[in-house]
Amino acid sequence: MEKHPWSLCVNPHKLYYLRMQGNREKMEGQNQCKKKLRVCVATCNRADYSKLAPIMFGIKSHPDEFELEVVVLGSHLIDDYGNTFRMIEQDDFDIGSKLHTIVRGEDEAAMVESVGLALVKLPDVLQRLRPDILVVHGDRFDALALATAAALMNIRILHLEGGEVSGTIDDSIRHAISKLAHYHACCTRRAEQHLIAMCEDHSRILLAGCPSYDKLLSTHHRDDHMDIIKSWLGDVKEHDYIVALQHPVTTDIQHSIKIYGLMLDALLSFKKRTLILFPNIDAGSKEMVRVMRKKGIEQNPNFRAVKHIPFEQFIQLVCHAGCMIGNSSCGVREAGAFGTPVINLGTRQTGRETGENVLHVRDADTHNKIYHALELQFGKRYPCSKIYGDGSAVPRILKFLRTIDLDEPLQKTFCFPPVKECISQDIDHILETQSALSVDLGGTNLRVAIVCMRGKIVNKYTKPNPKTFEARMELILEMCREAMQYAVHNNCRILGVGVSTGGRVNPQEGIVLHSTKLIQEWSSVDLRTPISDALHLPVWVDNDGNCAALAEKKFGHGKGVENFVTVITGTGIGGGIIHHNELVHGSTFCAAELGHIMVSLEGPECSCGSRGCIEAYASGMALQKEAKRLHDEDLLKVEGMDMKLSEPITAAHLINAAKLGNPKANAVLNKAATALGVGIINILHIVNPSLVILSGVLASYYQAPVQHTISERALFSVQSIKVVTSDLEEPALLGAASMVLDYETRRIY
Repeated sequence: MEKHPWSLCVNPHKLYYLRMQGNREKMEGQNQCKKKLRVCVATCNRADYSKLAPIMFGIKSHPDEFELEVVVLGSHLIDDYGNTFRMIEQDDFDIGSKLHTIVRGEDEAAMVESVGLALVKLPDVLQRLRPDILVVHGDRFDALALATAAALMNIRILHLEGGEVSGTIDDSIRHAISKLAHYHACCTRRAEQHLIAMCEDHSRILLAGCPSYDKLLSTHHRDDHMDIIKSWLGDVKEHDYIVALQHPVTTDIQHSIKIYGLMLDALLSFKKRTLILFPNIDAGSKEMVRVMRKKGIEQNPNFRAVKHIPFEQFIQLVCHAGCMIGNSSCGVREAGAFGTPVINLGTRQTGRETGENVLHVRDADTHNKIYHALELQFGKRYPCSKIYGDGSAVPRILKFLRTIDLDEPLQKTFCFPPVKECISQDIDHILETQSALSVDLGGTNLRVAIVCMRGKIVNKYTKPNPKTFEARMELILEMCREAMQYAVHNNCRILGVGVSTGGRVNPQEGIVLHSTKLIQEWSSVDLRTPISDALHLPVWVDNDGNCAALAEKKFGHGKGVENFVTVITGTGIGGGIIHHNELVHGSTFCAAELGHIMVSLEGPECSCGSRGCIEAYASGMALQKEAKRLHDEDLLKVEGMDMKLSEPITAAHLINAAKLGNPKANAVLNKAATALGVGIINILHIVNPSLVILSGVLASYYQAPVQHTISERALFSVQSIKVVTSDLEEPALLGAASMVLDYETRRIY
């Protein structure tokens, strides 16, 4: 703007005055432009009003910064609960809206209907008031309706006392409100940490303390406390009366009613003057009142039953009581500030932080237990605790409200912990990292391995197999946990656990029905449940022979072959049959017990109790038995064979002796190979596979003679079927893994 020439001649003092006046007018204009924060405080019951009232007084005392709206709903408006909205009016607050939202009833459905009724009525009120922020307290079902309505209507929410844990359905409601809320004013450091762990934005969390502490810490040393005590309890001494307040636990209503009755019985027996407050409006409260009336509490001269006491007076009564009993949060929170002894009954406040003044009777199942707790606590005094506040919560909350920027985006953001991004979305990478935890329960050793999708053993652990069931299960879990830790560090995603074991197995239930003699104490054993419960993973269990067949199907010679048989030649003889690409289990899970195919009516005795089985001729144990016999008869050792005197005789000595030309050893092996060949011929004639795979430590010795026996003795139609030796080093482990990998991935790829 162009300046007038005369302005250059104005007195400097006048210029200063004009400049200061202009600055003052500018500041006043800015203050007028600054919008007051419109705060709506919603209160549902007498308990939450005691926490909200100090904040409401604080907001009201700053009319230049805040505009207060008050909404009253819930039990405030019910005569049975004292019509406590009147105390809000007595505190000189203008109630903007009164919403009758409680559906009368004594069950859980009534609470749900009350939430629904509140949700129907709240939108009109919130639309009319148009608050900048809604202040909601705690964990009541009414508060959940408030938070839900406000969140859906894009109204910012400040939640008081979030992050706490109390051990009931209140936890779920409290945390649900926290997730809907944009800002948090919590009471304790632990609650703050819980909110942070719930991914709430740290910058929007205020560690304020409990607002009710602002009032109780400044007013509980009143000179007229004896007058208050007398007005409610008559002529009674300080610390010589009890305050009782018990609410229903909605997740276990009948049990909480039982505890309430036991508490009343204990108080009747204790014979001390008792002020008892009616329970809150939760499902089960009416039944509790009926129990109280049935026991004649209202007519008993030792009792005074009341629906409501103003908070300032209630503070005095709790402060100077000989004991407080029940499950009210006041007992574990406010009472600690006075050092009043408290008996907390049941589970309603189990998770709360408490001072040393609280004695928990979580399993309050007898009158005597509660009575004994009264004997221990009554009349004691404890150090004052300030876990929940130091008396300065309201100034902190008002300062916090002033910092709220209404121009910042309303959309709530969460602070999730950093997640390691997948280094690749390539199919090969995914196949490589998806893995199974594989367990092989051998007769001698217990082995656990991490097996990747391509059949590579990433890591393997081996320990001697304990002899007892308990020790064996403990070791399995210990080794599995060790393997899982390794998997995490090496980016292996464990999909499940596969278990290979000897004996007859019901794979549908994961139960070992009958074990072999090699694995003692292993019959009628549920392997799936304890392993799954401990590791939180799906578990598959099958016989080691079946697992060997599955390993060949996925990783070995059986890959792409529709019908084949795997025969394990190890300590025992076992195997598995794949028919039309599926493993054959049989009606009683006894299929493919190949070791117990009989090839002679009068053959040697088998471990199964019969005679003439393949296993009695061709297993490692059978060969070891023959080797010992020859050794005892001094017929085993031949020239060039090195044997130490202390060395135990094994099947390997027999094979070595045969290789060096020992005719006796050679005869034993030929007989064993022929018996195995005849048994396999029986298999060929029954199931007619297109391939036979020999697996195990003796497979390479048996392959040629078995093929020869088939060509000489089998029907012409099966003589051309090939017998091959497995290339897999760990068929049991790989087969156990394949149960996991095939099932877990067939739905994805």
